[in-house]
Amino acid sequence: MIKKKVLAPDRVRCPGNGFAFIPHRFLTDGFLQLLSRHELALYLFLVLASDKNGLSFYGDKTIRSILGLKDEEYAFARNNLIHKDLILHDGTLFQVLSLPSSVHYS
Repeated sequence: MIKKKVLAPDRVRCPGNGFAFIPHRFLTDGFLQLLSRHELALYLFLVLASDKNGLSFYGDKTIRSILGLKDEEYAFARNNLIHKDLILHDGTLFQVLSLPSSVHYS
């Protein structure tokens, strides 16, 4: 077994006042591999922008601008994340959902 040691003790990260997390299952259960680069960028943005309940009020135009996505790239990524059961969007509000029990490849 590999022994772990902190490589930079003065740079150990801490949660601070913000809230963002991605469950380890995102990697180990194959969700990371499932996403395109645009989907991953949007998912990461929403995780970082959301509150403890996964809610974010960032608008489509602002998100597209920050991520540097064209309208169709953004819409495709957003719709795919919804289809893959990772987020919900009601036109104004986003919610990052808890991970589904299994990866949705369809």
